[in-house]
Amino acid sequence: MVKQQALNQYQQVNVQAGVVTASPHRLVQMLMDGALQRIAEARGALSRSDLALKGEKIGKAIAIVGGLRESLNTDLENRLVEDLDALYDYMQRRLLQANVSNNDDMLAEVSQLIRTVKEGWDGISQDPAVTA
Repeated sequence: MVKQQALNQYQQVNVQAGVVTASPHRLVQMLMDGALQRIAEARGALSRSDLALKGEKIGKAIAIVGGLRESLNTDLENRLVEDLDALYDYMQRRLLQANVSNNDDMLAEVSQLIRTVKEGWDGISQDPAVTA
């Protein structure tokens, strides 16, 4: 147990250090990775019937998706921003439903949606000259 706590603290320090030096593009990638990780942990907890841990991990995933939603630049009034906002809202609602109904299929669905968005995000060039 002590080893696990030490590992968790080390990982937390690594993440915090990464956040400090990360570009906005990388921060969004980190949020998506975090959401995928929490959903995977929730699915594992659900398969072991550890409902308390499942609820905790889904709650964290909902918060991360909320962070992704809040990071959208709504000043752009762009169709893509509107679509992503609606998709993130859908993901949050599905995660909540999955938590209430202990539904692994819903967790898998949200995980796949995040992976799809992440693939697109990962394909965006970080070169300001290209995206300007």
